[in-house]
Amino acid sequence: MKYYIIAGEASGDLHGANLIKAIKEKDPQAIFRCWGGDLMQAQGAEVVKHYRDLAFMGFIEVVKNLPTITKNIKFCKSDILQFSPDVVIFIDYPGFNLRIASFVKEHNIKTVYYISPQIWAWKQSRVHQIKRDIDKMLVILPFEKEFYERFDCKVDFVGHPLLDAIHSLDNSDGYWKAKNGLSEKPIIALLPGSRKQEINSMLPIMLSVSNDFLDYQFVVAVAPGQELDFYQPFTEKYPVKLVQGKTYSLLQNAHAALVTSGTATLETALFNVPEVVCYKGSKISYEIAKRIIKVKYISLVNLIMDKMVVKELIQSELNTPNIVAELNEILTDDVRSRVLVDYQLLKEKLGGAGASQRAADKIVEFIS
Repeated sequence: MKYYIIAGEASGDLHGANLIKAIKEKDPQAIFRCWGGDLMQAQGAEVVKHYRDLAFMGFIEVVKNLPTITKNIKFCKSDILQFSPDVVIFIDYPGFNLRIASFVKEHNIKTVYYISPQIWAWKQSRVHQIKRDIDKMLVILPFEKEFYERFDCKVDFVGHPLLDAIHSLDNSDGYWKAKNGLSEKPIIALLPGSRKQEINSMLPIMLSVSNDFLDYQFVVAVAPGQELDFYQPFTEKYPVKLVQGKTYSLLQNAHAALVTSGTATLETALFNVPEVVCYKGSKISYEIAKRIIKVKYISLVNLIMDKMVVKELIQSELNTPNIVAELNEILTDDVRSRVLVDYQLLKEKLGGAGASQRAADKIVEFIS
């Protein structure tokens, strides 16, 4: 079978890669053409567009880049028709993917959405387009199944693929710090996001607290697809280290973390690392978002648990004194213990390991 997969972000590349690996076990002759990144390519997919050229964050930023987005949509449509796949698999990235889904459906190609857009947070009206254009929806968060059922839309809950990615890691390296030029001090990990725009906004404020915690070492996770040189102007004035292509290993060895809102908040929790969630966008984008987003929290950890497990510092609340205060909190034994108990409950809610294989089984069965 021929599979065309579209992912527009680093997390989509990770989950797409694990899905490809699982599909190949069911369909050894499978051919994959993708929009994604290095991880999907490593699984044997032909990557026609890298996600680092696709991700635009915020309302104003999308408007500024409309010509590029329009050009990408046009290219994607023609590329799909030329490849003539048996199925197109969409991974999150809704602004782009839902436009392509409508086109694909018109051409009688089967459609699967793996990892739902966060329409439960905003643009709930998109559920009607999904019912029309998506043949099979596979969701990864437990509350998403209930959400879709309210609209009489049948979906399958397969569990969260991050559990697979983390479960497969080797935890045996006791010399990781030394190998990466780090001291034996406990690590506070900084995950400022995967897009340059996010990093520009988040990293300076995260770094501003580093001199307040001299008993710890601050280590910045360099995002996939970004170069070390991009980070140097931010970090040269601070006693911090950079690690590239080793975010999961960093989290395995971290004691606490400052994390930009997104999938990384959930990844950090699954590694049992207490965290402070950080978010700051342009003023106009934030004011628009505040009026249309319909959820109580911005981090996946709190959304899944339906309570404030990890502190969220948003917009004006994201400042140096607040980060210092919240970081001090999660470094105490009492708060740390409470957070770790909640993290265990979180893992149970996510359905355990095997999501990628369950998703692959459903996709191969569906197109066969």
